[in-house]
Amino acid sequence: MSSGNGNYRVLGTRPRRHDGAEKVTGSAIYANDVQLPGLLTGFVLRSPHPHARIRSIDTSEAEATEGVFAVISGKDFPEVADKVADLGEGSVNLSYLSGNVMAKGKVLYKGHAVAAVAAVNIHVAEEAASKIKIDYEVLPSVTWVLDAMADDAPLLHENLFTDHMGEKDEKPSNTAVHMHFEKGNIEEGFAAADVIVEREFKTATVHQGYIEPHVSVADWTTSGRLKIWTATQGAFTARQQTAEVLQIPISDVVVTPCEIGGGFGGKIAVYLEPVTALLSKKSGRPVRISMTRAGVFEGTGPTPGSFMRVKIGATSDGKLVAGEAWLAYDAGAYPGGMIGPGCMCVFSCYDIEHAVVDGYDVCMNKPHTQAYRAPGATQVAFACEQVVDEIAEQLGICKLEIRQLNAAKEGMRRVDGPVYPRIGLVECLDAVAQSDHWKSPLEGENRGRGIAAGFWFGCGLKSSVSASVNHDGTVNLTEGSPDIGGTRTSIAMQLAEVLGIDTFDVIPQVVDTDSVGYTDVTGGSRVTFATGLAAYEAGLDLQRQMAGRAADLWECSADDISVVEGEFKGPDKSASFKELAQELFKDGEPLVARASVAPDCSTNGFAVHIADVEVDPETGKVTILRYTAIQDAGKAIHPSYVEGQMQGGAVQGIGWALNEEYFFNDNDTMDNASFLDYRMPTMLDVPMIDTIIVEVANPDHPYGVRGVGEPPIVPPPAAIANAISEATTTRFFELPMSPPKVWKGLSETS
Repeated sequence: MSSGNGNYRVLGTRPRRHDGAEKVTGSAIYANDVQLPGLLTGFVLRSPHPHARIRSIDTSEAEATEGVFAVISGKDFPEVADKVADLGEGSVNLSYLSGNVMAKGKVLYKGHAVAAVAAVNIHVAEEAASKIKIDYEVLPSVTWVLDAMADDAPLLHENLFTDHMGEKDEKPSNTAVHMHFEKGNIEEGFAAADVIVEREFKTATVHQGYIEPHVSVADWTTSGRLKIWTATQGAFTARQQTAEVLQIPISDVVVTPCEIGGGFGGKIAVYLEPVTALLSKKSGRPVRISMTRAGVFEGTGPTPGSFMRVKIGATSDGKLVAGEAWLAYDAGAYPGGMIGPGCMCVFSCYDIEHAVVDGYDVCMNKPHTQAYRAPGATQVAFACEQVVDEIAEQLGICKLEIRQLNAAKEGMRRVDGPVYPRIGLVECLDAVAQSDHWKSPLEGENRGRGIAAGFWFGCGLKSSVSASVNHDGTVNLTEGSPDIGGTRTSIAMQLAEVLGIDTFDVIPQVVDTDSVGYTDVTGGSRVTFATGLAAYEAGLDLQRQMAGRAADLWECSADDISVVEGEFKGPDKSASFKELAQELFKDGEPLVARASVAPDCSTNGFAVHIADVEVDPETGKVTILRYTAIQDAGKAIHPSYVEGQMQGGAVQGIGWALNEEYFFNDNDTMDNASFLDYRMPTMLDVPMIDTIIVEVANPDHPYGVRGVGEPPIVPPPAAIANAISEATTTRFFELPMSPPKVWKGLSETS
C-alpha cells in the first residue's frame, strides 16, 4: 500500500467539527437524555467491604417498598462459562466479567455490585436498596501488588493458577499470568557494559477521570429484543458482552452508542448494561441507571498500580547494550490487566541488542483494572526513561544525545518480537533539538528541564462504513466508531479527500449495531487509521461506480474515464463529483458503497516531551513552568484535533505525575472517591502545552495516518521526574510525586 504526506485538498486543513454546534448548544443526545415511555430509575447497591463472602441476601423488604418494580442480585444472572472475549483494547474472561457485573458468592472489592433496584425515581430506589439485608463474612484483603504475590496472601480466587507462558502452577495464586520476553544474550550484554543502573519504581492506581459517569438505558421489549442506549467506546463489544453475560443471542441485542463524555479506555467493559437489562425484563418497563461519582471511582476500572525493577547497561560512549525489566501490575479483582502492553513498551524506544522482560498480572482487592490511554505504557516509561537519564548523567552525555544515539529505527526488533517498519522517533528527537524550548536557557534556583520519550504501538482491528450519494452530490457516511476525539470529522475528511469534495459535503453519523457492519472499539489509537481506511476504500468504490455510470452517460468506455483531483474526465467531457452525482440522479440507480477492513498492523506512534519545572523545597510543590509535546502523527488529518490530543494526553500525564492516586486506608477501602478529594489537574496547574507535529508517513495507510490519541500520555511523568531531578539533584521513583512525597524526599537528602 502506498502512502505519503503529499499535497492534499482536504487533509491537513482545520474545518469546524461536525458535532460542534450540537455540543455547544446542548442538543447532543447523551445516554442521560434518552427518554422512553414508562422509564424507571435504577440504583446499584455496592459492597462496603473489600473482601467478603456473601452468606445470604434478603431483598423482600426492598421488593415490598411502594414504587419499586424490580430487585435483582447475583442469583438472577445465569452462569457463564470460561470464555475469552476480545475487547479491542484488552480482553476479558466472560465468567469473570459476569462476576464483576454482579457479585456471586464473594465480593472482591469495596464498590462491588451486589444488588440493584428499579423504581419510580432515584429516591425510592435508594431507599429500597437500603432495606436489602446482606449477611457478609468479612475476609482478609490485600491492595498492594507485592503483598498480593506473597505465598501467605489472602486468595481472591481459589481456582486461579499462575500461567507461565502456557504452563500452569499446581498451587493457586493471586498471580494470574507470568509473561517472559527476551532477545539476544542478557549476560553477554551486561558483561559488555561500562555502566549499569538499576532502580525500583512504584506507581499508584489512577482513574481516567472522564466527566460523564457511566449511564445505561435498557428496554427489553415484548418482542424479546433487548435495546440498549449507553455511553460506550464500543457498541459492538458492549453488545457481545451483554449478550454473553445474559446468555442470550447477540442478534437479540441492539446497542445504540450515545454521545460520550470521555472514556479514555474506561468505557469499554460493561458494568450497567446487563443490570439495566435484567431490571427491564423483570419490571416490564425500560430502566435507566446513572452511576454516582463514588460509584465510578469504586465500581469501575482504573489503570493499574505497579511495582517495577528496571536495569540498563551502557558502554562508555553511551550505547545501550542490555536491558532487564521485572514488572508486576495490579489487575484488580480479576485477571486480565495491562501487563502485556507494559512488557511490549518498556524498551520500545531504544535499540538495545540484549533484553529480558518478565511481567506479572496480579489480582488483589481493588476494582478490576481497565485501559487508560496507552494502557500499561506510562508506568514503564516512568521507569525506563529515568534509568536512561541516570546513565547519561554518569557518562556525562547530553540527555537528548543519548536518546538520539539509541533511538529505535526501521528494521529494529522489539523484545516482544515485532520488527519496526518506517517510524518517526528519530525525527521527533531531531524536532526537539531544533525547538525553541530545548534551545532556550532555563535560569533560576530549584529549576530543571526534563525530557522523555514514549511509545504506543496502536492497532488496526475491524471497521465498517457505508456511504450513499444524495441527489445534491453530498454523501451520507455511516460508521460504527463512537466519536470520543473528533473522529467523525477526521473520517469524513478522508472520504472527502478521495471524492474531491468539501469536508461538509460529507455527513457522518455514528449508528447502532443493527445499521452498520461490525466495528471494533474506539480505542488503541485506531479509529482515524482503521475506520478512515474503510472510508477511503468506500470512496474508491464510489469513484469506480461513478466512473462506470459516467461512461454510460457520456457513451464511452469506462477505461476512458480518469479521476484527477476529484474531477471525472472523459474523452471530451468532464465533471466534478457533485456535478456528476446530480446528473446521474436524474436517471439511474442510487449510488451506495460499503467497505469493511481489518488491518493487521500497528501504527507505531512515538512522542517526546520537554518539561520545565520549579520545585518549592519548603512545601514540595512542583510547578510546571513550560511544557512542549512533540509527536509523530504520520499525517495530521485535522491538525487542531491532533494538537488537542497531544495537549489532553500531556495534561492527564501531568496528573499522573504530580497528584492523582487512589488513597486506600488501613481497611483497604478508598478514601478519596470524589473529584473534591481525587486531585486532578485544573487550568491553574498547567501552562499552555506547546505542540510540535512531526509527520513521518505510516506505510500501512494510503494517507500515512498514525494513531495519535495514546502516545502523549506516556512521557509526562518521566519527563517531569527528570526535570525534578535536575532541579533538586534528587530522584523520585514513586508516582505521584505529590508535595508531601517531594518534601519528604528533599528533607531526607538535604
